[in-house]
Amino acid sequence: MSVFIYIACASLAGVSALLWRRQAKLKREAHIRSFVLPKGLFEKLMQQHPHLTTKECQLVAQGLRQFFLAHLKSGRKFVSMPSQVVDDLWHEFILYTKNYHQFCQRAFGRFLHHTPAIVMGTARQDNGGLKRCWHFACLEENINPAKPSRLPLLFALDAKLAIPNGFVYTPNCSGFQRQDDSGATVYCGADLGCSDGGGSDGGSGSDAGCDSDGGSGGGDGGCGGGGCGGGGD
Repeated sequence: MSVFIYIACASLAGVSALLWRRQAKLKREAHIRSFVLPKGLFEKLMQQHPHLTTKECQLVAQGLRQFFLAHLKSGRKFVSMPSQVVDDLWHEFILYTKNYHQFCQRAFGRFLHHTPAIVMGTARQDNGGLKRCWHFACLEENINPAKPSRLPLLFALDAKLAIPNGFVYTPNCSGFQRQDDSGATVYCGADLGCSDGGGSDGGSGSDAGCDSDGGSGGGDGGCGGGGCGGGGD
């Protein structure tokens, strides 16, 4: 009888721990969706991009939330930043050190470091982080990552807002040009959808259906299109 009691208690403890982790994750997600950026961030962003309106800055802030959610839902793995303008806002947010630290603790339970693209490491790691970001950004907007009918906001912002030196994407690869009218490289979102994203919500994170370089989205044959990133151990 004592063995059955022990098994029952162990099972109950396991279920309780699982429910606690799920509840904690839901609270972190809710915080990311509802937190208020410090005052003055939009003004700082508009100093870098004078053509932006306040309404457009709000779109950029929504893109930043999407990036943070991708990091959380990936199991806090490394995710690459696919937008120059969102990265600029992230930079400004980090400079409000107290606010950013408090946000990270409530959103992730630890500090989310910003990794400049120059020290990211191999292209393989970069592509994995970009695929992960694509996967969860698509799911956030009910888009099929492998067969997208449109771009998620985070991946559409640079082109939508005409950001100089921004990253330009197209949902699908068939019949699209590798460069836009300004000569900028155009990256293919569907190439990034060959991964399931990894993490606790995304399966194994394998690259099934990709070639060894991660697809054909960039001009050099890799997925491409990612700037700075954050997360990972």
